[in-house]
Amino acid sequence: MNAIATMTSRGQVTFPRRVREILNSRLIEFDVQDDVIMVRPVRSVAGGLAMYAKKSRPLSEVRDEVWKEVADEKVQGRPS
Repeated sequence: MNAIATMTSRGQVTFPRRVREILNSRLIEFDVQDDVIMVRPVRSVAGGLAMYAKKSRPLSEVRDEVWKEVADEKVQGRPS
C-alpha cells in the first residue's frame, strides 16, 4: 500500500486514515537508514520498560539508566 501526505512548514504530517488504522497506536517510532524511513507502532511503553523493573527503584534512577543505554547505542552506531 502506498500513501502520500503533505508535511507542513512545522514538520507535521497527518497520516492517512488507512495508515493510522494499520499502525493502531498513537505512539510511533521512526527508524532512519540513509534515505529510507521506517515507521513502526510502539505497542506498549510500559512493556518496553519491564526489564528495568527490579523491585522498587526511584524513577529518576531508572530514567538515568535508560538514557545512558540510549546514549551508548548512539555512540556505537546502533539505532535506538
